[in-house]
Amino acid sequence: MQYPIYQINAFSKRSFGGNPACGVSPLTAWPSDEQMLAIAKENAVSETAFYIEASRKIQLRWFTPEIEMDLCGHATLAAAHCLVTHRSSRLVL
Repeated sequence: MQYPIYQINAFSKRSFGGNPACGVSPLTAWPSDEQMLAIAKENAVSETAFYIEASRKIQLRWFTPEIEMDLCGHATLAAAHCLVTHRSSRLVL
């Protein structure tokens, strides 16, 4: 299966600055934990955020190349950037 992956530099307006994280979006269902961990390892950044849009809500999960995290601020911002940039026509605020 193919997933769109975006590398975002949080806390920066320029390339190669800030704190890099990846956003994998949009998902209709969660891949297996093993798949998400493998994708995070392949991305080779500190955290990767995966999200799904379900019932007008956004659900997030965060992975490092080694483990699933409970929360990650800059990866959450990366996912938010993906939402605003790539899904804004479907957002209801």
